[in-house]
Amino acid sequence: MIRRATQLLAAFTAERPALTLSQLARRTGLPLTTTHRLVGELVECGLLERHPEGTLHVGLRLWEIASLAPRGLGLRELALPFMEDLFAVTSANVQLAVRDGHETVFVERLAGRSAVPVYTRVGGRFPLHPTGVGRVLLAFAPPDVQEAVLTGPLPRYTPHTVTDREALRRVLADVRSHGFAVNDRQVSEDTLSVAAPVHGADGTVIAAVSLVVQAGSALPAALAPAVQATARGISRALRDSAVRDV
Repeated sequence: MIRRATQLLAAFTAERPALTLSQLARRTGLPLTTTHRLVGELVECGLLERHPEGTLHVGLRLWEIASLAPRGLGLRELALPFMEDLFAVTSANVQLAVRDGHETVFVERLAGRSAVPVYTRVGGRFPLHPTGVGRVLLAFAPPDVQEAVLTGPLPRYTPHTVTDREALRRVLADVRSHGFAVNDRQVSEDTLSVAAPVHGADGTVIAAVSLVVQAGSALPAALAPAVQATARGISRALRDSAVRDV
């Protein structure tokens, strides 16, 4: 039952935030009667909400529960002041992400009206190999995760996206060596990102923070120190929080 309920909740996407009962049944492959019964229980629990016109949406109660995830809300609250400082200086996109399996999950993002448009959103997922934060997370991931990603599909988003496995191995080695990643037009033709690792209390890399600007508007070497300083600040806040909780 839990697995089927999860299937129903996972059927909602940023592109399809509202679905009818029949659409849910088709997207999950569950019988309509089963879908009807489970949806009724999810609505009763507040995990789904039913719009007056009949469509279903993810419920506020689900958001309340999900916000308690330690890699979400806790990390976000500690990181936000440092991200705001970086945003105040640059007025560009500032993003915070974690790794979940072989994907990047964005847990926070700051952007102004003048910031270059990006494809990412809070709560959204993206492959690890093409983004700045993803490359940082992949570079410091366990070897088995790195191999699984490098030997799996590597989608190309622009003509500049690195999809050659050996070239990507060199990129990851460079990230570990220099302590930051530079992604020039890897996801879209008009973006450049610089990302740095965020370390947890035990020293392992648990997240990555990035600055995304208009491609060609700045030299990566000029952006890297500010991004690294932001990452160090978040890492320090995480260590201090762990000490207070002991």
